[in-house]
Amino acid sequence: MDPRWHNALYTTEGINSEGLEGHAYIPNGLKVQTSSPLNQHPGTNPEQLLSLSLSTCLEATLEAIEREHHLPHTSAVRVQVAFIGERAHYEFLVNAQIKISGVDFETATKMTAEAEKRCCVSQLLAGSRNYTVETVREFTNK
Repeated sequence: MDPRWHNALYTTEGINSEGLEGHAYIPNGLKVQTSSPLNQHPGTNPEQLLSLSLSTCLEATLEAIEREHHLPHTSAVRVQVAFIGERAHYEFLVNAQIKISGVDFETATKMTAEAEKRCCVSQLLAGSRNYTVETVREFTNK
């Protein structure tokens, strides 16, 4: 086991023993109904959970960067996730759009780059050809 586990600031665990059409939960905490994005069944799916996780991490990181620079909080993050592929080889395409309306575009681009490097979820995705982060003036659909 990696010794860094012994000095963790926080740990959690998620459990799913029912598959895609079922439930996933945090022991003594959150429980969510899960389903495939390819049907109309109620529930959330891995694509939605990934977009929420990345957008929350990037936004929290941007909020910290804004505070460090004594700027008002004006950032917003939109993460789009596409499910692509075919049987036995599926992939996610992940695109994060960052909009910071309280600064000029050049400063916003620098803040985006810093957030991309500091956000823990972004660090997990870094280096994947399926992951992109962009600074935008307005959110757009892929």
